Amino acid sequence: MAKLTDIQIRAWIKAGEHFAGRSDGGGLYLCFPENYSIPFWRFRYRFAGKQRAMVIDTYSELSLARARETAKEMSARVALGYDVSGEKQERKADALKKMEEEKHALRVSELAAEYFERQILNRWKHPDILRRRIDKDINPNIGHLRIEDVKAWHIDDMLQKIVQRGAPTVANDVLRWTRRIFDYGIKRHMLETNPTGAFEIADAGGQEQSRERWLSREELIQFFQAMPMTKGFSRQNELTMKLLLVFCCRKMELCGARWEEFDLDEAVWHLPAERVKNGDAIDIPIPAPALEWLKELHRMSCNSQWVLPARKMQHRMIPHIQESTLPVALAKIKANMPGVPNFTIHDFRRTARSHLAALGVDPVVAERCLNHRIKGVEGIYNRYQYFDERKQALDLWANLLVSLERGEDYNVTPLRKDIG
Repeated sequence: MAKLTDIQIRAWIKAGEHFAGRSDGGGLYLCFPENYSIPFWRFRYRFAGKQRAMVIDTYSELSLARARETAKEMSARVALGYDVSGEKQERKADALKKMEEEKHALRVSELAAEYFERQILNRWKHPDILRRRIDKDINPNIGHLRIEDVKAWHIDDMLQKIVQRGAPTVANDVLRWTRRIFDYGIKRHMLETNPTGAFEIADAGGQEQSRERWLSREELIQFFQAMPMTKGFSRQNELTMKLLLVFCCRKMELCGARWEEFDLDEAVWHLPAERVKNGDAIDIPIPAPALEWLKELHRMSCNSQWVLPARKMQHRMIPHIQESTLPVALAKIKANMPGVPNFTIHDFRRTARSHLAALGVDPVVAERCLNHRIKGVEGIYNRYQYFDERKQALDLWANLLVSLERGEDYNVTPLRKDIG
């Protein structure tokens, strides 16, 4: 029987000439049944005394030349005692099994989401801090992987990317959180080993150095001048920055505050223990300028229970502004402060502490303004809250900030006469 040719095959397709099967020899057949628009290849052979057949592929996917090569390879395997049709069924079964396993596999992103919802969301004061790390660092790097497929080199690659963008402290945080997420998976019998097990802080961002950055009076003047002239920097952001400075508080203590914590008539912020890093509730006196800033924010909040309500509904459903909002806003300002060394939101507390000292505020009172515990034996016995002293100190600090914002002569009478 003559061999098939491509010219013949294309003519049959064009004419719509259908047939059950036409041999090319060597067990290779071209089949073009009714209702088929493209013919396909079939390989026939005998195995264990029985006639067998299997479909190879369509003519559009497998040329005549490639079909002949495939048929030769299969004939050789049959001669060696292999049932090629059975092998194909096994491969198909394996592929289906893998597809099923893939469909039901737990991804790192899903494990992280479960850990966040069950262990963090309703237990931690500032859950958005972890949410940010998951969304920005963990999921983009390893979120798509099956949890059992994550290897040490995946973790190392993720950490090095963070370090290379100049964020070693974030790398340390990501390592800690990733370890906790996988530990949670082990406890839930989802996997057996933690891929972060071999890593230490030195392998991530290294030992974190204490910062010494604080803003001088001249830098604060530039800061106040830059805020209103910065494109895309809202009035709400400006008021928030001023309040962070004057209250000497941590970023998320203000971002997560509710209006019920503020007594605007008595000018006191009752910061509850569950939202404070050291667990110590504190009543913060509100200086007159800060009281006006808060009233303006209250009008902006449109009857929200939150002082700084979320500006758009996030999928994480956190109702106040998220942890990353203010750092992103601050980056816009710094572009309008040429020559000023880099600084962060957290440096505001050190800025306040430094200026309180320069204003002659007693060190113990200044530490209590930051809600730091008094150290040593004195701290054990001294439970006095220094409210009146803190009020006097914060009034002085607020007046200085207002003077700097106005660009006025900022001579302020210190609380201690020995400091001029």
